[in-house]
Amino acid sequence: MNVPRTDRGRLLLVLLLAAAVTVFTATVPLLRDWFDLRVYHGAVHHWIHDGEPLYDYRVPGTPYGFTYPPFAAVAMLPMALVGLGTAIVIALLLDLAALAVTLRVLTGDAWRRYGWYGCALAACALALYEPIRDTVSFGQVNLVLLALVLGDAWLLATGRGRYAGVGIGLAAAVKLTPALFIGLLLLARRGRSAALATGVAAGATAFAAWVAPEASRFYWTRALWDTGRVGRLDYVSNQSLQGVLARLGQPGHAVWAVAVLLVLGVWAWRSRRAVAAGDWPAAFALTGLTACLVSPVTWVHHLVWLLPSFAVLVRAGRARLAGALYAVLCTSVVWLWFHDASGVDGLLGGNAYAWITLGLLLRLPTRHSGTARPHTSRSASATNAAPSTAARPISAVSGQPGPAVAGAGGAAAGTASGPGRGGTRRASSEPTGSTRPVASNPQSSSQRASS
Repeated sequence: MNVPRTDRGRLLLVLLLAAAVTVFTATVPLLRDWFDLRVYHGAVHHWIHDGEPLYDYRVPGTPYGFTYPPFAAVAMLPMALVGLGTAIVIALLLDLAALAVTLRVLTGDAWRRYGWYGCALAACALALYEPIRDTVSFGQVNLVLLALVLGDAWLLATGRGRYAGVGIGLAAAVKLTPALFIGLLLLARRGRSAALATGVAAGATAFAAWVAPEASRFYWTRALWDTGRVGRLDYVSNQSLQGVLARLGQPGHAVWAVAVLLVLGVWAWRSRRAVAAGDWPAAFALTGLTACLVSPVTWVHHLVWLLPSFAVLVRAGRARLAGALYAVLCTSVVWLWFHDASGVDGLLGGNAYAWITLGLLLRLPTRHSGTARPHTSRSASATNAAPSTAARPISAVSGQPGPAVAGAGGAAAGTASGPGRGGTRRASSEPTGSTRPVASNPQSSSQRASS
């Protein structure tokens, strides 16, 4: 296929791709009608305006209610002042801003080389990615949490580590899964950042307990341990280790605990090696993969945490593999086994996203400590004079290791210097409306709305 070389040809191609994406998203996945955002909005209004317990709220006609920690509800209190339509607009703007931050961190300055054309093609590709589709369509918070975590990565990499940890701490206070990134900071011996992240998470939780003591008491003593509030573990949207085991008829805790320990062991081993080589892009990507696997419930829309892994693959010169795996995650293929995930085909197809996540954890390319360049001290003035500190993919730019997440832009940049940069680098959750009526399953979980 010849790449159009004129602006008119490029515009025509973008319009054709946009039309194809629109047709696909309108016919293949079912749109979620902002269901989770309706839960947030309804729960906050039920709590503030009606004076009723936060966790007693249920969307009318459904069993779905609020399941996040109390700090998430406190952060969402402004929704008590606006209608649902305004809340949807604000959620869309937050998603766009979070996605822009995420791409800026993952690709650095690469987008400047491609201008509007490259940005338009990227937008079409991202619109097809099922976890992003569902995050936006549900009104979920996943992209915002991802941006907070990657923001900390950028701070550490560019020598602004004084406040690194704040984003991870806030993300962990809203949802527990991002707390694994505190573990990464500890593995990397970033004690100050780990302490700051822990302090922010604890402080936010304590603030919520002060604002809403009854809701906090109920959540931490009852709601958190009530798995019935989360949903069916064997539901096909649950692409975690627990989901795979539940569909295999092993919903018990013992087997799952062993599997989690094994995965955490692999993560710690690979992440430590990556950090020792200064390969922070891989370390952050491996942590996102592990968080998805070890969480008891990882709905499809949670898999936005796989995006850094695709950037690492591109950086390593494996763009075709990245494209193939990305394409699978655009297909909604797991939903073909919505009714029955038994048999070999169900084991493979119904858990396809989980297998991709596990495969990336085991085989994601990383630099090893043996390939890292020897440590050399650099003066503060030399570091400050580096012209690409804020304009390239986040990378280790000082003598001390710092996290980086480099994507397509970083791969195209050729060679880069810094710790661990030795050598040269090569440049809806359901498939069709006929499969499942939207009214009978308005979300990625049949038992819950907000996850």
